[in-house]
Amino acid sequence: MSKMQFKNVKKTTLILLLCLFFLLSLATAQHNERTYIPETDPLVLMNLEEWQDMKFGLLMHWGAYSQWGIVESWSICAEDEEWCRRSMDDYTAYKKKYEGLKNTFNPVKFDPTKWAEAARNAGMRYMVFTTKHHDGFCMFDSKYTDYKVTDKECAFSSDSSANITKKIFDAFRNEDMWVGAYFSKPDWHSEYYWWLNFATPDRNVNYDPDIYPERWSKFVDYTHNQIMELMTGYGDVSILWLDGGWVAKQSGEDLRDYYNRSIAQTTSGFLKKRVINQDIKMDDLVEKARKKQPGLIVVDRAVPGKNQNYLTPENRVPEETLPYPWESCIIAGGGWSWVPDAKYKSGRELVHLLVDIVAKGGNLLLNIAPGPDGTWHETAYERLNEIAGWMEVNKEAIYSTRPIWPYKEGKVCLTRNKNNGAVYLMYLTEDGEDEPPSKIRISAVSPVEKAVVTMLGSNEILEWEKVHNGVVVNIPESIRKNPPCDYAWTIKISEIIKP
Repeated sequence: MSKMQFKNVKKTTLILLLCLFFLLSLATAQHNERTYIPETDPLVLMNLEEWQDMKFGLLMHWGAYSQWGIVESWSICAEDEEWCRRSMDDYTAYKKKYEGLKNTFNPVKFDPTKWAEAARNAGMRYMVFTTKHHDGFCMFDSKYTDYKVTDKECAFSSDSSANITKKIFDAFRNEDMWVGAYFSKPDWHSEYYWWLNFATPDRNVNYDPDIYPERWSKFVDYTHNQIMELMTGYGDVSILWLDGGWVAKQSGEDLRDYYNRSIAQTTSGFLKKRVINQDIKMDDLVEKARKKQPGLIVVDRAVPGKNQNYLTPENRVPEETLPYPWESCIIAGGGWSWVPDAKYKSGRELVHLLVDIVAKGGNLLLNIAPGPDGTWHETAYERLNEIAGWMEVNKEAIYSTRPIWPYKEGKVCLTRNKNNGAVYLMYLTEDGEDEPPSKIRISAVSPVEKAVVTMLGSNEILEWEKVHNGVVVNIPESIRKNPPCDYAWTIKISEIIKP
């Protein structure tokens, strides 16, 4: 073999090894996402079924950090990521200044009733609010810390709406929506998580709980106590949405969550992972919580096991339908937390996002972030209003539906009503496409002989013809020139031939 041939073989081998490594990494990630242990509690199962019927929810990230218009919490973490770098070189001074935001937090225009009305009108049926993010700042009146919105040092503490979580929960329940409590398991303010005796190299607890079990036990109690406050003093809570999946029981075979992988990988190679046993006794916590909130849905995010009742792909939509309950949590505009110049997805993008997710069997949890004065960007209301107009016409193709193969064909997404079997073909428009085509074709489903075919928003019966195992639906000019909505048009087939 010549030197040149040897170099080519070596290069080819290296490429093959890199491809194999990529495929193995991808397979591992997919395996982790697909790890799901079904719930057995009958009441939880009933609530999960109802939650899957809702399809559309609201997520809100809000805290004292909104005053700076920065990424929530992460700038006080020592991990070096471009999206959360600090504005000061002196970390100690920065953290002190960051935590001092508690004193100036004063959202005097806070009006959750307005949010709840806009969300309900848009077709949202549940809401998840950040009661506490990783920085440890409580947006509720916890008696276990003074790092909270109701502390006397906080500018907003004297306001009648100072217990922000309670006011938000009440407002959304008044709109007949489920409420969910986002709660961060890690707490970077707590001396029992980030102990001042040690440095804080990353997002994890900065000491070994196995070496200092008494200190860790105090953190476990602190976490349980705060969650039980939310379960007992804030009315009916339907979802406990736990973030910070790295805080979990670890074992020799349990080094799998994507948080650890994400901080282990760099563009130049791999760093040694810090995998620490951070067992907060989730089984005991869930049992206690459900005694106060029977049927509570628990989402222990990114921790495979029985306490992750549904899975939460973050800021992305799976490529295909998934065989368990899931929701995509997606940013509507800007970031998870408020930024002054947020650019929102268009109405078309948001409608298509909802349709794509629902066709694959998931829910959309859309994040809108309140600002430092307690208001949303006006664009957020505009987008919800656009969605409201579309949902008013097409909601029956969304609620109480389940996926039907092939889920999507070309520009058409499919759903099926779980109760009456009606099938919906949602035609997604391109930008500038303002009227339906004269024919909508799909090869995967075919109506029964006496099926009634209509377009939602119109009473006109549509002509159709069977083509092989599919169908061609004719759209008359009267509908094409005056379509019932924007962004996506829905063909309803009353009954299809069973595959």
